[in-house]
Parts: sequence; C-alpha cells; structure tokens
Amino acid sequence: MNHNYIIVLFKNKIKKKIINKFKTNKRAVDYYELLIKNSNDTKFYKKYENGFECTYELALLELGTSNDNIYMKDEFGRQIKIELEDSDYKIVRINRYYPEEYILDYEKKKKLSLNEFIKKHLTGGYKMVSKLNNKIILQEDENFKLFTLKNVYDSDRFVDSLSEVLMKENKGNVLLVKDVSTAQRKYLYNILVEKGFPKNYLLRYSTTHLQ
Repeated sequence: MNHNYIIVLFKNKIKKKIINKFKTNKRAVDYYELLIKNSNDTKFYKKYENGFECTYELALLELGTSNDNIYMKDEFGRQIKIELEDSDYKIVRINRYYPEEYILDYEKKKKLSLNEFIKKHLTGGYKMVSKLNNKIILQEDENFKLFTLKNVYDSDRFVDSLSEVLMKENKGNVLLVKDVSTAQRKYLYNILVEKGFPKNYLLRYSTTHLQ
C-alpha cells in the first residue's frame, strides 16, 4: 500500500534509507521538522562512513510525479542534482542532516554520544581528556579509560565539540589536551600499556568501528 508521504535519508546525494512513512501531510511535516530540529542541535555529528567523508540530506517526499529537478549545493557550492529511484514521489522539502556520531568505550564496547560521554564520565572531580591518534584518553587520578573514534580527524572534532559544550556549561573540572608533545605521547603509550591496553591498538590512526 502506497503512503502519501515518506521521509528519506540521502548520503552523498544517493538514497540511503527510508526513515518513516505517513498518510497525512501534518504528521509527515511535524515529524520531518522534529528530525531537522534535533539534527541542527547535534553537537558531534557523523562525517565518515567506511573510511570516506559523507554528507547527508533529509527529504520529505510526496506521492505524485513531478518534472521539476531538485538540486542541493555540496560543500564546494556546486549544484548537485538529487536523483530519485521511485518516480511515484516528488521531493517537497530537503535539508542538510547531521546524524549523531558516537565514541566507543574500548573496555565496555559501548557507543556513547557526546552528551552521554559528558554525563557518564565528566561529572565529579577533576579529569584530564587527551587525544592520542584516533583515541580519547580519560584520566582521573591514576585511573585511565580509553575511547575510540573512526580516525584522527574525528578525534580532533570530538575534542573541539567537547570544548564548546564544556565552555557553554561552564564546567571547570576538565582539562583538555588536544596537541600532545612527543614526550607526552611517549608517556601516554607507556602508562596505557602498563594499564593493560595493547600497544598495537594504541598506535593505530583509524579503525573500522562505528559504521
């Protein structure tokens, strides 16, 4: 049975998946606007999949054919035509979309959003957060926790996003170290290996986690 409206996620201008289907315009528009609002509030969004940089759009499609061509600008300002596989629908709205990206707790194998990371790990006493390759190191006294991101660029973005949130929330109990010196890097490798983390894992600059 056809639905009058569908919400579709595009990745790099290609249809990725259908998010939801609706019979009425109001329900479709309300849900679409809620998704876009939540997306625009995302503090740390997904930018890579399977090793490649990606951009996402969210479209609201209505049942009915249309001869109008739909274009979106890419990150370089170029006009890119949006292709639809299903000619029974036409695009009535389309916006940039920012899916939440997650950081992986190495020990618990659990994914956390930026806000979950803050709530779970950055309350209470003084902490230090350091970047090491594509890893985030959380230190509290003599305790260390290791978190992993897809690549070095994502770990940079994570620290930048974390810094913005902590400044906005006026949290003064966290020291952020984004650019470690050679001596600091050596210290982190040594202490983490002593704590039981495998050195070959620490030395990696990218991972296939979090697809």
